[in-house]
Parts: sequence; structure tokens; C-alpha cells
Amino acid sequence: MKMFRRRAAMAIASAAAVLTSVVGLSPAGAATGCAVTYRITNQWTGGFGADVTVTNLGDTINGWTLTWTFSTGQQVTQAWNATVTQTGAIVTAKNVDYNRTIPGNGSANFGFNGSWSSANPVPASFTLNGATCTGGVTGSPSASPTRSPSPSPSPSATPSATPSATPSASPSPTPSATPAPSKITVWLAGDSTVANSSGDPIVGWGRELGQYLTANATVANNAVGGRSIQTWLYESAVTGTTNSSGECVLSSTAYAARWQSMLDASTGMKAGDYLFVQFGINDGSPTCPRHVGSARYRELLTAMVRAAKQHGANPVLVTPVAALTCSGSTATPNRGYLTETFDVGSATGTPVIDLHKLSYTLYNSLRFCPYSGDYTSGPVGAFFANDHTHFEAYGARQIAGLVAGAVRDQRLGLAAYLR
Repeated sequence: MKMFRRRAAMAIASAAAVLTSVVGLSPAGAATGCAVTYRITNQWTGGFGADVTVTNLGDTINGWTLTWTFSTGQQVTQAWNATVTQTGAIVTAKNVDYNRTIPGNGSANFGFNGSWSSANPVPASFTLNGATCTGGVTGSPSASPTRSPSPSPSPSATPSATPSATPSASPSPTPSATPAPSKITVWLAGDSTVANSSGDPIVGWGRELGQYLTANATVANNAVGGRSIQTWLYESAVTGTTNSSGECVLSSTAYAARWQSMLDASTGMKAGDYLFVQFGINDGSPTCPRHVGSARYRELLTAMVRAAKQHGANPVLVTPVAALTCSGSTATPNRGYLTETFDVGSATGTPVIDLHKLSYTLYNSLRFCPYSGDYTSGPVGAFFANDHTHFEAYGARQIAGLVAGAVRDQRLGLAAYLR
């Protein structure tokens, strides 16, 4: 994939508000509190995009509703990662199934597009589960001893007083809590739609994936722009010459340094790690060195899966993220190597995330079609970077959210590391 010049600057207004609130749904005596960050990520004439993060500062929340009021007539037009409705000036965002629970110090994130006319200020305040954002954390654990049955005769008389006064408050909290997952690395192999960056303003979804993971999971993004699975594995050893079967000839079978490092016992994949592999965009090139045929694609993808398993890592295959192509008002499928990816998954017992379908389904939910081909303005311009294939940071984060959502929905082991 070639590099693109940064598009002409468009008028973008950015604003953010962070408020701390008291939350009102936890059981009596539970620690409650939250922080809400509202950020205008992109703004254009008549429209804008916003990103909202709710961070729980208290005990676990199971089900949340965030409410705010627009003061100058703004209207929500599309939303993701939350169910957002609006009645007059009042906006209500409710959790979806996969982010209904927010653990202590965890967060939930959602975004939306909206319209504006005269002005677009940040909302003045928020309420979470009916409680106005007022600041502070209330109902701290230190308050719970006052609920114990008659501790007053001898609050510190014997060492056994403390444990005997708290059985009703701690039948299952800390002792029975699931141990924190061990630290792992999530390795990524792919092309520019996954890579950290392939030239300003292009950002791949791999750069944004870490925002959906806890501190116990580190993303090692080894995706490289412009690569097919074969050029990623063998780099300059892939020549421009084809053999009798139409495949690109290798001048050497030595792996590229990036894959050698990942296979190294001291620097690479270890037991418990994850390897996400997404190729299939550049592989369809008719010419070498990027060209990879169907059978060769299966062969190389299978080799990567087996190598990961030999190191005790967990491979996950990802179908290529969709470009934006429209048939009237509908975003349509447009990538190859989907069947090959699913075939390898089935043959090796490896989970497959169908990011191709998830991505064009997202484009439809955001009503990107029909579009004029202008990637410098509007919701499409805020999502894509100069073409219909690459993303700006805003779009890359939404695609990473699809990957994280699929991890949760498919109940992969990595779900234990999701925020």
C-alpha cells in the first residue's frame, strides 16, 4: 500500500471535559464514584464526532446510563459501543451487552456523531445512573464497620473483633476474587491497516488496540505497511520472478528479522501470549513480490499458526478489514482471502474474527454510504485517511473496538484482559 500525502487541513474544533461524579446504584456501603471524559474528536460544518469515556472510581458497576443536556441544539445522529437516544435536548447513553460491567478503576468507552448549527460547546454536566457529577468518591469501605452488629462494647478489645465484625460484609470479595491474570503480550502481524502508522495521518487498528486492554496485556505491533503474508515473513527474499505455479520465487528461506525475533525463545512469543494475524489485502496483487496465491496463502498462514502454538501462544486469525465501497446507500464486501482464512482456522482449530464483515457492517450503521469520494470532510473524512482503505486515529480506534468486541463475544481467553 502506497503512502499518502496528508490531506488539506479541515476546520477541527477539539474540546474535552473531565468530571468526577457520585454514582448511585451500588449496594449500601459500597465505594462509588466516577470520572467522565467528553472529547470532540472532529468537527466540520454542521457536524462533529465525539468520544466519551466513563471511568469507575468505586466498586463494580453492573449496568450504566449516562445522561447529559445539549445547550445549543446539537443532535446525535449515530453512535457505537452504546445505545444513545435523545429527547429534546436531553441525551441518554446506555451500555450494550459487552460493556455493561465496569470494574473498579475500569472504564467504558463509546462514541457518536452529531449535528450542530450555531455552536458546539461541551456539556456542562453529566449524570451517571441518576446521580449528578459532583465530585468525590463516597461510601468508602471504612464506613462499613458502623454497619456491624454492636461493635461498640469493645471495638478493639480482641484481635478477633475485626474479623468477627465483618463476615456479612466480606463473604466473597477479596479472598474469592479471581486472581489477576498474568502478564502477557499480544503480538500483531499484518499490513498498514493494522500497523502503528504508515505515514501521517494513517493509523492502523493495532495502534489503538491497547486502549481496550488492561495493563497486564502489552501489544507488540509488528504489522508493516504494504506487506502480503509472504513479504511480511520473508521481506526482500521474495523476488519479482514467478515459478511454474505462478508463485513468487524466494531467493532465501530465511525469515525476516521481525518473525525471527518473535520466534526467539528469549525475545518472542511465550506461553499464554496471543498472536493476531491479518493479511489478505496486498496478497491479491497480480505481480510479485506481493502476490500470494490461494494455496500458498493457506500454507503460510498455517505455518504461522503452528509456530505460535509450538511456543505456547494462542493464535487468532483475522479476516482483512473492509475498505469503504458503496452500492447506493449500502457498504458492501470487497476483500479476498476470506475463505482461505476460515479454512485455516477450521483445519487448525484456531478462532477467526471476521473483521471484514464487522467493519462493513459498522460502515452501514454509521451510514457512510452513499458518499461523494471526498475524504477531507464529514463523518467519512473523520474516519478514513485520504482514501477508502486507511484510517485516521478516530477510525482506527473504532476498528480496534470491533476486534475487542469480537474477543469478548467469542469468549476468547484474551477477554480476561479487556477493560
